[in-house]
Amino acid sequence: MVKGLGNIFRDGVFQDNPVYRQILGICSALAVTNLLINSFVMGMGLIFVTSFSSLTVSLLRNHTPSHVRMMVQTLIISAYVIIVDIVLKAYWPAMSDALGPYVGLIITNCIIMGRCEAYAQKNKPLPSFFDGIASGIGYMVVLLAIAVFREFLGFGTLFGISVVGDWWTNWIFMVMPPGAFFMLGILIWIANTYIPAKDEKLGGAK
Repeated sequence: MVKGLGNIFRDGVFQDNPVYRQILGICSALAVTNLLINSFVMGMGLIFVTSFSSLTVSLLRNHTPSHVRMMVQTLIISAYVIIVDIVLKAYWPAMSDALGPYVGLIITNCIIMGRCEAYAQKNKPLPSFFDGIASGIGYMVVLLAIAVFREFLGFGTLFGISVVGDWWTNWIFMVMPPGAFFMLGILIWIANTYIPAKDEKLGGAK
């Protein structure tokens, strides 16, 4: 029985979050979170790719030979990533330059392939589409949570707008890679301490 949409979003965003619960997609999570706007755009791009990739995989699941399904999934994901890359280069070249290779590397993001293989390959198109959206939102929530602290502490800004006075001393450490690892570690600790996993919600059943 297909889970209700509410359960799909609850699992994707909180209880089975792809970043702090499954530890997937952390390369881009660490690379682009020094600025909120970069994190937001990357998150939106991943939501688009994950949702439509899951939808397409689900539509084709009964027509895809099992021995080539991974290659087909990769081809589908690549097509949607190319769309995101072309749109950014055409309409927001500055953001395309700021994100650099990480837009193209969405293709290798384990979150997308994981949802295609674990959910879309076995479920109907509409639930698969929303499962992709939920996983993408879960990813973006983590990125934004990390970026809030990194940008504020590192630059004294939020979305590029200064929110502190001249007295503020920027924490250069926070805009460097170690700062991203530090914030991600804290977030994973908080999430695993205060947000129950699915098996805990079900009474600890294995």
